[in-house]
Amino acid sequence: MRDKKSCVMSGNSYLIDTNIAIYLLAGDPKIAEVLDQNQIYISFVSELELLSFRDFTDDELDIIQDFLNNVIIIDINTTIKARTIKLRKKRRIKLPDAIVAATAHYLNIPLLTADKQFKSIEDVQIIIYSL
Repeated sequence: MRDKKSCVMSGNSYLIDTNIAIYLLAGDPKIAEVLDQNQIYISFVSELELLSFRDFTDDELDIIQDFLNNVIIIDINTTIKARTIKLRKKRRIKLPDAIVAATAHYLNIPLLTADKQFKSIEDVQIIIYSL
């Protein structure tokens, strides 16, 4: 499911980073509990990273596709582009990370990630997951 412009308020929604999706798909019970009964969004960047992570068996690819069919994937738009540019100029973070953070800002929902580099980003609620 692709979302054109469905900005939501935080509470029952999270944008999850690729690393969180990987933990969830690997069966991490703590992540599954945190995300249970919440609306999950991912950036198109995470979709691409998940699908290109490595060569998958047909069964693994089916699991990933099922996951992708049950989250809302947010594509790039002009607002996310503009915020990404500002983040890259100010923080010098990697482009994929800037896009993900800009997407969380656009949606006005928390970003759940295991990547501590996101801590320095302002105007986005960052939730750092640790194993």
